[in-house]
Amino acid sequence: MINLNLGDCVEAMSKMEDNAYDLAIVDPPYGIDIAKGGKVGGNNAGKAKDYGSKEWDSAIPTSEYFSQLRRVSTNQIIWGWNYFVCYLNECPSYIVWDKDNSGNFSDCESAWCSKKGGARMFKWRWNGMVQQDMKNKEVRIHPTQKPVALYKWLLKNYAKEGDKILDTHFGSGSIAIACHDGGFSLDAWEIDKEYHAAAVNRYNTHISQLRLL
Repeated sequence: MINLNLGDCVEAMSKMEDNAYDLAIVDPPYGIDIAKGGKVGGNNAGKAKDYGSKEWDSAIPTSEYFSQLRRVSTNQIIWGWNYFVCYLNECPSYIVWDKDNSGNFSDCESAWCSKKGGARMFKWRWNGMVQQDMKNKEVRIHPTQKPVALYKWLLKNYAKEGDKILDTHFGSGSIAIACHDGGFSLDAWEIDKEYHAAAVNRYNTHISQLRLL
C-alpha cells in the first residue's frame, strides 16, 4: 500500500504510535535556500530548469521533527545529515551517493544511518540532463529530486521484506515508485500542494505504464 499524503509531517507523526514504521528514509530541507531563486542546475549539457520560487528550504526542521522521527520509526536513513549534526548525536553508519558529476555541482551526498555497519556507497550519475540510465530518463519535477534507482538500492540493502517505510518529505515521489516496484508499504507526506500533485501524477503514470506492459 502506497499512501502519498498532503500535510504537515510533524503533526502527522505526533499522532502515531511508537515504532509504527520499520524504516524511515527521509530527505528534509537543508536550509540552504536552494528553491528560493526558482532555477536550479545548468551546465554545458543544458540550461538551468525553472521549478518556480519556493521558501521551503529556508531553514532546517525543528528538534521536534527529529524527536518524532526517532520515536515513530525503528531505524532511520537521513539525507543531508551534515546540516543536522546539532540533532544527531552519533553516526552508527553512513551512506554516500556518488553522483559521478565530474566536478560539476556536488560530487556526492551523504546520509546518516541508524543501523550499525560500515560505510557504503552507491554510484549513479545524476548531473542535470545527464543521467545514468538515459534510455529510461526520469523527468525532473523537483529541484532536489533523487533517482528511483537510489531508493531501490536503499530498500534492497537496508530494508527487509514486509517492512513498513516512512518518508516525511517525499518531494518528487521517487521513493513511492521504488517502494511500489519492490513490494514495500509506504506512508509519505509532502506539505507543498504543487509538489504533491506532481508527485502523485508521476506515481500514477508509472503504475499505468506498468499495467500496460
